[in-house]
Order: sequence, then structure tokens, then C-alpha cells
Amino acid sequence: MRFDLHCHTKNGSLDGKIDIEDYMRLLRQKGFDGMLVTDHNTYNGYRAWKKIRTRTDEYDDFVILKGVEYDTIDAGHMLVIMPDQWKLRILEVRGLPVQLLMKIVHRYGGIIGPAHPFGAKFLSAMRSKKLRKNPGLIHQFDFIEAFNTCELPESNRKARNLARKYKIPAFGGSDSHREQYVGTAYTDINYEIRNCNDFIYAVKNGYVVSCGGQEREPVRQHPAWNLVPVGTAWKIYNNGLAVLKAHKREVKVQEIFELDKRRTVRRLIRSQK
Repeated sequence: MRFDLHCHTKNGSLDGKIDIEDYMRLLRQKGFDGMLVTDHNTYNGYRAWKKIRTRTDEYDDFVILKGVEYDTIDAGHMLVIMPDQWKLRILEVRGLPVQLLMKIVHRYGGIIGPAHPFGAKFLSAMRSKKLRKNPGLIHQFDFIEAFNTCELPESNRKARNLARKYKIPAFGGSDSHREQYVGTAYTDINYEIRNCNDFIYAVKNGYVVSCGGQEREPVRQHPAWNLVPVGTAWKIYNNGLAVLKAHKREVKVQEIFELDKRRTVRRLIRSQK
């Protein structure tokens, strides 16, 4: 089965320009079997799909997987896919440190990996201080986005080599925000997938067989952009939003801990029967 595993919709991402129904239509026309919705810090794109599903069965042969592109405070963007039975609101509150994020994701059976790991310094795990100081964290990734249409060939080459070195499944995603880039990257999986549980199983058990695509033509920036400290501006923006959402994040993390307690109690009760 062929998937695009990095998709942004205007239903969920502020910078997305494609309605999820148009996204599905375009990918089907190009021979894809499904897509992973990875809007920024929200599941709103996937929620829009659920509404579509209540009014039509036209897309029943096309698989929509629920994911999120999460903004960590210290290691750039992470792609996260959770089992179908879990709806963790903390994944819609940006700003967790990557180690806590990975702990939560793995605790509830999800998978996590870096988006565009060698891309822009302020967005990419392998160019962050966190990963440089703690390279062992790579072993906790369940996959690597080894091809991203937005990235330069050199960036994608480094990502592919990283996946090979650590024997981690390699994903390909278009990272499309605009219609002309939909379906310009793919991941082939040799397993029948109908939901996130199937997908997680396939990734964990070696059924991801290949990925690739076509990089975009580099955009020529006006020389004035060289004077703009983009990395610094992004860091201020990202850290500022993280601070603004600190209380909500703490509340949601506490909810996770309470959920863990309830799960532990249920296991103890079952074990004593």
C-alpha cells in the first residue's frame, strides 16, 4: 500500500491551503491508498475527515490515518501516531520536551519519529542541541522521516543514511501545504492497513519497504532575507507559545498521570480475580 505520511490540511494547519477532501481526491487520482494527517499540534484536520465520513461513503477505499506534527521545546518537529483507542489531548498542546513526549507516546503504544531531521536548525531534531548532547535518544525513535519533499537532496540523503545506520524504518512524506505538492512523496508498506493500529503494527514489524519522491525546486529568496535572523525569530515564537500554553500543558500532563494510575489499578484488580 502506498501512503503520503506527512500531510497538512487547511482544516487543521494555519499554513495549510488544501481542504482534506481535496487532498484525498488528489492522492487517489495519483494511485495512493491513504494518507497520514499531520497538522501542527492539532487533530482538527482528522476531525474534519470524520464529519465527511458521516455524510458519504465515497472514500471508504481510501485510508485516513490520524497523526500530528508536534512542536517540541527542545528538538524540533516530531511526527506522532497513536493507537485508535487513545485520544490524548496533551498532543494538541505544543511545547513538551522531547523525552517526556516520547515517554507519553510509548506508554500508550504509539510511535514517534523526527520530521525532516536535517532540515532547518530550529525545526529539526538532528540539528538541535538536545540530540547533539544526547545522541542515544535516536534509539527511541520508531521511524525516521527519510524523505521530505520540502528538503534539499543533501538533507534527505543524511536522513536516509541515519535510518540505515540505526536500522530504523524510513518514511517519505510530501509535507504538502499547497495542492501542487500533494503526492510528491510516498511510503510503500507491504501490509494491509485500515487504521492506526494496523499502521503501528506494520512499522514495528518491518513492513515498511521503501520511500522516496521528488524534491521541490529551491525557492530563490530575496537578498534582504539574509538580514533576517529567522532562527532567532522562530525560537522566540516557539518558546513564547510554549510559555503561553504552560498551564494547559501542565493540566494535560497531570491528566496523563491520573490515567496511568487508573490503568494500574485496573490491572491489579484483574490480576487478583
